[in-house]
Amino acid sequence: MRGIGRRRKQRCIDVDHSSLCFKPCGFKNSMLEEVLLLEDEMEAIRLADYEGLYQEECAQRMNISRTTFSRVVASARKKIAEALLHSKSLRIKNEK
Repeated sequence: MRGIGRRRKQRCIDVDHSSLCFKPCGFKNSMLEEVLLLEDEMEAIRLADYEGLYQEECAQRMNISRTTFSRVVASARKKIAEALLHSKSLRIKNEK
């Protein structure tokens, strides 16, 4: 039997990006596969790549451990690369 694991810690997200969607030019959204980027993944990208903060500071701002932040930002980067390389739409999803 598989365990449930720890309860997910509340993450601090400063900017609401949940209404954003990005898609390649020249394609109807209905024709594209969609990649879902979770809200905390978008916040991780904003802090690390846009703000240029070190992972430790990013993790503190999001109220998570540095190792958890590392996993979140790696997952976000992989999803963004998938959307860009394979002409998929990218939608930011609120986790609630």
